[in-house]
Amino acid sequence: MVDTFTPPSPGNTATPVRYLLWLVLSQKSRIAAGATLGSLWMLGLTLPPYVLSRAIDDGLSAGDTGALSLWVAVLFGVGVLNAALGIARHRTMTKIRMDASFRTVRATVRHSTRLGATLPRRVSSGEVASIGIADVQVIAQSLTVTGPGFGAVVAYIVIAALLLSISPLLAVVVLAGVPMLAITVGPLLHRLLGIGSAYREMQGALTARLVDVVTGLRVLNGLGGKDAFARHFHRESRELRDKGYRIGGVTSWVGALGVGLPALFLAVVTWLAARMAASGAISIGDLVAVYGYVAVLVVPVAFFIEGGTDITRALVCARRVIRFLNLEPEHADDGATARPPAPGAELYDPASGVRVGPGVLTALAGARPSDAEEIMDRLGRFTASDAEWGGAPLREAPLDAVRERILLADNDADFFSGSIRDVVAGAGEPDDEAVRAVLHTAVATDIVDAMADGLDSVVNARGHNLSGGQLQRLRLARALYTEPEVLLAVEPTSAVDSLTEAAMAARLRQARAGTTTVVSTTSPLVLDQADAVVYLVDGRAAATGTHHGLLRTEPGYRALVSRDAEWEPLR
Repeated sequence: MVDTFTPPSPGNTATPVRYLLWLVLSQKSRIAAGATLGSLWMLGLTLPPYVLSRAIDDGLSAGDTGALSLWVAVLFGVGVLNAALGIARHRTMTKIRMDASFRTVRATVRHSTRLGATLPRRVSSGEVASIGIADVQVIAQSLTVTGPGFGAVVAYIVIAALLLSISPLLAVVVLAGVPMLAITVGPLLHRLLGIGSAYREMQGALTARLVDVVTGLRVLNGLGGKDAFARHFHRESRELRDKGYRIGGVTSWVGALGVGLPALFLAVVTWLAARMAASGAISIGDLVAVYGYVAVLVVPVAFFIEGGTDITRALVCARRVIRFLNLEPEHADDGATARPPAPGAELYDPASGVRVGPGVLTALAGARPSDAEEIMDRLGRFTASDAEWGGAPLREAPLDAVRERILLADNDADFFSGSIRDVVAGAGEPDDEAVRAVLHTAVATDIVDAMADGLDSVVNARGHNLSGGQLQRLRLARALYTEPEVLLAVEPTSAVDSLTEAAMAARLRQARAGTTTVVSTTSPLVLDQADAVVYLVDGRAAATGTHHGLLRTEPGYRALVSRDAEWEPLR
């Protein structure tokens, strides 16, 4: 199926109002249908009072049984029509709200993918979760104003016109009274906007803390820090609860006024109409009609107040969403137009002096694993640097080409829930033979053999049903499945035993023969398989050679790979 989704443009994310307008304009025909059905439904509510007044004046008062029967039949038909309109309106508005929800979710997910490695550095996982859980629903709910909200305006105008035909005084009271109700509730909505913004900020921070705690719960237990984090979370959650009470207080006043003020308004208009009927200025049927019109007017007024509340809350949430959508990747193309080099180009990192020759297996070995990781980030263009690819600045190559040809595989990569087949294939088309081949290279076939459903066996989200060593091997298999031109693997064997490590190193060398592969490791089993080893000291290349050659010529390297606790790096 063709994907027709178009993300919001920068102009659409300039302000919260522009974003809400984008959600409306993205489904014009459905919004038009919702507004039409909402208006017809609201207008349909005004018909029963008119029909009832005719039944009283033309039937009961006149003693005409035929006219009375006719108007009763019309009243029944109007009720059936209103019910049908109400069902159609509700279904249409549900589709509008769902469409708005999915558009916000898709825009957020797509932008998360675009941000890539920038995402965890700029936004907490809790903030993203808050957008998906809370903000999406609030924003979608605000689109109700396009249906019943629009219909409420139409109904207000029509009822004012009907009352004008009965009594100009009543029409003036209605025309002046409804705006006065809105003015009364306005300050509360403004206060709700301010309190809601502070509440939403704190909610995102607290959700982020909760996600971090749950993610690292086992680590916290091991360090004995669970109780301290629990106390801290409890204190912050109490503060959030107190802010929630303040929002609840304002919201309750808005709700109370939304019900009470229209009822008071109804009482005032009915009192005026009753006095007019008593004086003979209007008929009994007109009195019934006025009461019915004003009673119906309670519905539009309630929608005005409810819609104002929904929009106020939606503006708070939309502000958070557009703040996220306006984040820019740290390594965007920035207008780069340079053509990527031909296959087999050399990679060079001036900051460390590391050169990666094409078609060979290169290993980076240093006392600090972070040094090698930083080099990998620069060579993979996940950090701004002066790294070169084929003699030209890597930052000038189109980012899509870099991501397609250079793959950085680290041990922080997560898994979505799915079968082993789909997990290994990733974004590629699953092929059982190819999947089994890379599982063999990663020495991961035992994972499949140990599970009841083979390649159909399910891997839980984030791989919670697998051990650390199993996850590491599946990550390597997934990286190999993409067959990248350049593979940058960070500590690909750190979580497995020595026998498995030796097999992984040998098979990786064989599978990647003739292609460029870089691994960071201090394991002699892996270093022995490398064509070239770069010995790192303080993040720079101190020596380059084969594993055995460096063992003979570099005492620091020899101490490093032999795990000598007394060794200090050369400076």
